[in-house]
Formats: sequence, structure tokens, C-alpha cells
Amino acid sequence: MSILFTHGYYLSDDLKEQKIMKPYPPLGLLYVSAYLISKNFPNDVFDSTFYSREEQLAFILEKKPKIISIYTNLMTKIEVVKLIKILKTAAFDFPKIILGGPDITFNIENYLKTGADFLTIGEGEETTYELYNAIVNNGNFHEINGIAFLENEIVIQTNARTKFRELDDLPLPNRDAIPNEKYLETWKNNHGESSMTISTQRGCPYTCKWCSTAVYGQSYRRRPAHLVAQEMKMLKDNYNPDAIWFVDDVFTISHKWLTAFHAEVVKQDAQIRFECITRAERLNDEILKLLKEAGCFRIWIGAESGSQKIIDLMDRRVDINHVKKVIQDTNALGIETGTFVMLGYPGETEADITETIEYLKEANPTHYTITIAYPIKGTSLYNEVEKAITVQPDWETSTDRQIEFKRTYPRKYYDYAVKKVVNEVELSRLKNKNSLKGLKLKTKSILASGLMKISK
Repeated sequence: MSILFTHGYYLSDDLKEQKIMKPYPPLGLLYVSAYLISKNFPNDVFDSTFYSREEQLAFILEKKPKIISIYTNLMTKIEVVKLIKILKTAAFDFPKIILGGPDITFNIENYLKTGADFLTIGEGEETTYELYNAIVNNGNFHEINGIAFLENEIVIQTNARTKFRELDDLPLPNRDAIPNEKYLETWKNNHGESSMTISTQRGCPYTCKWCSTAVYGQSYRRRPAHLVAQEMKMLKDNYNPDAIWFVDDVFTISHKWLTAFHAEVVKQDAQIRFECITRAERLNDEILKLLKEAGCFRIWIGAESGSQKIIDLMDRRVDINHVKKVIQDTNALGIETGTFVMLGYPGETEADITETIEYLKEANPTHYTITIAYPIKGTSLYNEVEKAITVQPDWETSTDRQIEFKRTYPRKYYDYAVKKVVNEVELSRLKNKNSLKGLKLKTKSILASGLMKISK
């Protein structure tokens, strides 16, 4: 019996990403595919990123799989739901549909009602393998940990699956199944350099209220440093990317592991320029030097706000002044920095936004991104604002980003606040603030401030 892996992301439909053009492959799906191959179960993969739904459906019709496993997340849910409804028709011979991904855990009934036959909850490798065997051999689904399904219209959820303890047991993701050249060319053509991704850990031990831990849980498990270096060496030899993006939540969480990683990268001649994400308190002068020697050219250091009050409300457990200093120290060492900012968090006032502007000016990160806070189902933030939700769109045709709740100010206020922050910070970076560009930034900032007052 054949199984095919796919997902519901189409670059051609994503207008925002078409401006950014930094696509990355679905590593999680490729890990599950590789795990089945390691168990002698060949499978097909259709990475839809560079293709249309029509091309995806044509591929499925050609392969005629009996089982289709689809990865879904917050941003692809709408397309995945549409895909399921198409696949569960006579034209496709009603294949068994398995869904996995971070959006599953807290939307079990919703996803099952769309037509999915099974959901894999949490890490998918072992669960998908056992589920595949049960489908093929008419096994007992109740005995498989980490799944959900409907039985006589009743939702059945089995016991939670024990997470992988030893990540060195995992095979490398099945990159051979996807069009790597398209990713590399897209990056090269739009940014002058290509980039690939590597995952070195699973789980995060921190407790930020807005962050979802639906798949890997609040834990910390790490692949051995020598295996990560081997993967880097393999990518270097086979694909020669200009850079690597480590997708881990907190790359420098373990200084012992990082020291071993540095040694292995040098030993195996595996250096590739890379960027990563971490927390300020997991960096110091020694670790920054190790990172730079290993090839790190950019570090994203989370803060989320310039207001200590808001950081504490988020349960971030960091000192904003320390974050600021670490960004400055990293800049001084010649490593690019990035930071994340979130506006509209519950309890945030205009004074907090002003503090965020000053934080960005003083820290002076090379890059920064700004989002407006939204509650992901299953997070502490969602639980806190659930009773204050004012807009709860239809589940099948919306995402959690569209959920609205009562904030300090109306939602429109924060759209203007984002513009104010950007224009104020960019103005501060200009040497000649009275230049034409400076005058434009000043004007835009004043306009945004006025619109913020009007929208209160």
C-alpha cells in the first residue's frame, strides 16, 4: 500500500512571501518521510511550495496513493482543508488522510470533521510508521499512541506518545524528494546568496505565553554535535549553500553542546556561514566568539518588547537592559543582529510602545521584525484572552491571526503604531536627519502618531 506526503503551501498564492522570497522546505514532513524509508517503507513526497494545487492534484492522481499524509500549520490550514475535501472524492478513490503538524493538537475535532481520517498528535515519525502499519494490516488503532480519529461519530484520542529521547536515532530529512535547486535558485536570484535549513533540537524549556509548544512540548532534546556537523558537511559537499539557517528556538541553550559543535565543525571542515535564534541570557563573550569561529554571521536575539512590564506579562524572563547590551556586544564583534518586536500585547499602553521605540534605537539591531500580537489556540495567551475575544471567525476559512480580543486600544491603533515605530527607528539611523529621506520619515511618523490618537 502506497503513502504520499505533501502539504498546503503554495508560494504563487502568497503575496507577502513573493516580496520577501525566502522560502524554506518542510523539514518536519521530510523527517517523517525519511523515517519510513529507514523502516523499508518507500514513499512519495510532493513539496507544493513551487507548484500549484492543480499540479499537486495531478501528481496525486498519477501516483494513486492509498494513504496521503498532509502537514498543516497555522498559515496553511485553510488550503489544507480545501485539499482534504477535494481528495476525499471518488476521483481520488477516497484515500485515507493523515494530518500532522502544530495546528492539530488543539483543533482535533475541527480537523476530523473536515474529512481527515487520522491525526498524528506531537512528533510524527514513530506514530506515522505505526499508523501506516495498522492501516495496511487492519490493526487496532486504539493501541497506537499519539493519534485521534472518529469512531461512530465520537472523537477517540489515544494516549500521548512518549517523545524521542535520543535524536541520533533519527535519519536525516529526505531532502532528495524535493526540488532543492528551486529553493537555492530562488534565494540566489533574490538575495545574492542561497540558504538551507538544519534542525538540531526539539522542544523549548521556556514558558513564553504566546508561543506554541504543540508538537515538541516544553522540553529540550538535542542531536549530537558530531551528527549536526556531518549534516553541514553533507550539505556543503552536495548543495554548496551560501548560508544555513538553524531553525531551533534557542540555538545556544547548552554551552557544553555548543563547545562540542564548534570543535566538530572545525574538525570536519563543515563551516558554512549560518544564522540562528537565541535568548540574550544564553550568550556571553566566550560563546559569541565560538559562534563567530564556527561561521555564525547573524544572531536573532528575542526581546518582543522594549517595556519590562510587557516582557514580564509575557513570562519571557529576561531583562530588557541585558538584551540591549547583548545586541550591542554582538554588533561590536562583527556579527549581525536581529530582534523581534510584538505590539498590541494585553496591557500594553502608549508608554510601553514608546519604550519599545527607544529600545530599538539604543540596541540598534541590524534587523528587526514587528508583529501584532495574536492568540494561538493552546497557548497561555489564548487562555488569558479567551473571554475577551471579540472576533472569532469561521474556523475553516480563517487562521488564529484573525482572532481579535479586547486590547488597550482598538485594533487599528496598532497598525498605525507599527508604522510609527518603523519610521521613528529608521529616522534615528540616518546621519542626516534633515535629508529628503529624513523629512519623509519624520512626516510619516507624525502622520502615524496622529492616526493613533484618532483611532483610540
